[in-house]
Order: sequence, then C-alpha cells, then structure tokens
Amino acid sequence: MELTAKQLAEILHGTVEGNPEVKVTTFAKIEHGKPGQLCFFANSKYEQYVYTSRASVLLVNTDFQPKEPVAPTLVRVENAYSALAELLKYMSAQKKKYRRRRSLRSRVSWSAKLGKKVNVGDFVTIGKDCCIGEGTIIHDNVTIGAGTKIGSYCIIYPGVHIFPGMIIGDRVILHAGCIIGDDGFGNAPQPDGSWRKIEHLGNVIIGNDVEIGSNTTVDRAPMESTIIADGVRIDNLCQIAHNVVVGKNTVMAAMTGIAGSTEIGEGCIFAGQVGIVGHIKVADHTTIGAKAGLIGSVRKPGETYWGNPAILHRTFLKAYAKFKRAGEED
Repeated sequence: MELTAKQLAEILHGTVEGNPEVKVTTFAKIEHGKPGQLCFFANSKYEQYVYTSRASVLLVNTDFQPKEPVAPTLVRVENAYSALAELLKYMSAQKKKYRRRRSLRSRVSWSAKLGKKVNVGDFVTIGKDCCIGEGTIIHDNVTIGAGTKIGSYCIIYPGVHIFPGMIIGDRVILHAGCIIGDDGFGNAPQPDGSWRKIEHLGNVIIGNDVEIGSNTTVDRAPMESTIIADGVRIDNLCQIAHNVVVGKNTVMAAMTGIAGSTEIGEGCIFAGQVGIVGHIKVADHTTIGAKAGLIGSVRKPGETYWGNPAILHRTFLKAYAKFKRAGEED
C-alpha cells in the first residue's frame, strides 16, 4: 500500500516537515531505512541513525529537535511509538476484505448461522448450531465444535481447534494452533494407586478484544466456566487450566502456566515462563517477573514479585545481594 507523507500526517493527526508528496510503501527499522520506506524514532539511543537514515519518511515526536541535518521527510506526532502502532493497525484494516466467502472444501453444518461477510477457508469444519458473527475470518484447517458462539470481526488463524459449546466475544484473535476448550487436567486418585478421569462438561468464555497466541491452550472447566475477560493478551505456548479466571487487560508472555481454579486480577503483567499454582487469587495490577513461581495468593494490588518461589521484588533484590556477596567471599 502506497502512502504520501501528507496522507500519513492526516491519518496520524501529525504535521509534515519536508516534502509532503514523498511516498512510502513499506516499513523498516531506523537503522535499516531505505528510499520508499517509513521508519520511526522514539528512543534516544537510536538518535545517531536519524542523521544517517535513507528512509523517505521518519515518524518523530513533536518535541524532537535534530542536532544535525536530516534527510528524510519528518512526520511529527505526539507519540511516535503509539503512532506507529496506529498506522500498522490502519494498514492491517485496509488489507482485510470483509466479504462473504465459503470455501467449497469446507464443511459447515446446515444448522450453523453465519453472519454477513464471514470468510470461511479451506478444510474448515463448523459444527451444528454454531453462531458466527459478522465479518469474522476463519482461516484454513480450523475446527469449531457444535454449539459454539463466536462474535463479530474475529480472526481465527489456521489450525485453531475450538471445542463444542465455547463462547467467544467480538474482535478476538486466535493465532495458529491454539486450542480453546479441551479437557482440563482433572484426575481423581483411586485406592489402588490408579487415576480416574474427571469428565469436563463446562466451557470457556472469552470476552471482547482478546488475543491468544499460537499453540496456547485454554482448558474447559469440569463445571461452570474458564473465563478470559475483555482485553486480555496471552502470548504463545501458554497454558490456562480449568476454571481459571483472568481479569480484564491482563497480559502474559510466552510459556506462562496458570494452574486450575486460580483467579487473576485486572491489569496484571506476567513475564515469560511464569508459573502460578492452583486455587489462589492474584490482586489487580500485579507484576510477576520472568521464570517466577507464585505459590500463594497476592492480596495487595500493584505489587511486583520475582524469584522462585516468588517474593516481593524489593525483598528479592536484598536477598540476591546477600547471596551474591556470599558467593564472592568464597
């Protein structure tokens, strides 16, 4: 897609400094910028590249004052990083074609209800009594179980498996290979040392504006629901167990695992490879550092935890300083 600097400024509510008719067709990092490309500058440690960049257009903050001549046309915006995110979103929206299409190689139950402009790819299976909202895009090799409800303008990428009876809100993105609604890890010990499987008859409820990464699994509940609230972002290769509740706008980086029946508050941040035991509560706006293992409830909102077992960040730093000194003394 081709845009002029003037058009970019209009889209991003910015101002042009330089040639307003210069055109860009693609994006690049500031250190790699070439003619026809758009770059952005938002971090002072990359300022050296501002003066060497060959990009056609450079997004910068309104308060940026160059110390040397700058070759690219500048588009000044309030926040260059946020403006880039908005531009990428705009470009993505322009590429989407919300038109009704149903591949002849798909299998859609006669009782399923598909809204306007639903796009169904090759080898998709949609079970009986499913309901798919307007403008949803279902890519190849997706399986949607009977009775599932999916909202409007969702994107279901290839290889996603959604089990029967799931409920998914509007504008949800499910990346390739993720699984929504398989059985949780529920097994009852028997007197002879064996295990008996506990049947899972509940479901998963996913709110609006949720994004779930590739090969992440969200287990269905034995009864009631596993709940992913509005605005949650879950990275690749994560595990959300049965009956977990994840509060609004919480984010989880890759390989995070949440054990069963745990309640996660709103606005929490979990770094990569965080592990959470089951049957605990985590307060709103809790931050947990990479590889930390949380073994008890967090009751005070806004705290940061590190380590395994996870403890308060400030306590961890004190303990680590003593541990490090002890090792150096040896």
